[in-house]
Amino acid sequence: MGLRQRIRPLWDWVDSKVLPWVQMVPPLLTRVAMGWVFFESGRGKFNNLEGVTQYFTSLGIPAPGLQAPMVATVELVCGLLLIVGLGTRFAASLLASTMVVAILTEFHAYLTPEKSWSDLFGLAEFCYLLLFTWLIANGGGLLSLDRLVLRWVRCDAVCHDKAAASPAA
Repeated sequence: MGLRQRIRPLWDWVDSKVLPWVQMVPPLLTRVAMGWVFFESGRGKFNNLEGVTQYFTSLGIPAPGLQAPMVATVELVCGLLLIVGLGTRFAASLLASTMVVAILTEFHAYLTPEKSWSDLFGLAEFCYLLLFTWLIANGGGLLSLDRLVLRWVRCDAVCHDKAAASPAA
């Protein structure tokens, strides 16, 4: 028996038994970490709405009195949604949009020809944007309420279809 034939069963076991468990960890950690960061940020904004409004005014953001509580709400609510993994793609989309706005307003100096791509890529907001993009593309993972809702909806549809297909007694 060659080396390839000896390794194959081990590889198949790792692929079928170990990797599914390992693959649950990155989405869970990403959701919880990003959710916590933005939940805390939103809570901090709510505790200092006047200061956030003044800061938004200094950046030239239109309607800062409306924008400050809106951003605080988005960060707080979407942060909580990410933590529990409910509406992950939707919450990540809203938070990603806040990162785009942050980069375009507060960090617009990084978008000039004098700066290198490394300057932009080194921003925490850009890294957050990448993580949100990953969550949008991949969802909340197996350990999320999204997964439970999806299983419930699929089961309901399958059970309903089976009941409709069975002959009446």
